[in-house]
Amino acid sequence: MFTALKTHVWAYPALEIIHISGIALLLGNLVLLELRVFGMGAGLPVKDLARLSLGIAVAGFTLAAASGLLMFASQPAELLSNRAFTLKMLLLLAAGCNAAWFHGRGSVGKLDALACAQMVLSTLIWLAVVACGRWIAYL
Repeated sequence: MFTALKTHVWAYPALEIIHISGIALLLGNLVLLELRVFGMGAGLPVKDLARLSLGIAVAGFTLAAASGLLMFASQPAELLSNRAFTLKMLLLLAAGCNAAWFHGRGSVGKLDALACAQMVLSTLIWLAVVACGRWIAYL
């Protein structure tokens, strides 16, 4: 399978499209929830929107992670020596820790100042992940 990624002209770009689509689902739904928490769409119940948007965000993450693992497997040595890739992996770890903290403390139900800060931090981390992902090709 990894040989196909290197030999078929459309295989790797198709995998990148899947990866970017997963990122769009993930980040788009996180931003949607954040906008609701900060007052937009006040008629939508936060917990119901969170259930929907976080489910789609998890599906997006799954797509991005699976396609990312396949892309990594096609050139592990090159990626492990790439500083942008290393930073992206550290940021993914930070995003996971922030998400675990957010859900572990029941932040969706509290929506206090800390929950809002965690949501903003999450969005900033994910934007940095995207930026690092783009820089991988240039370093």
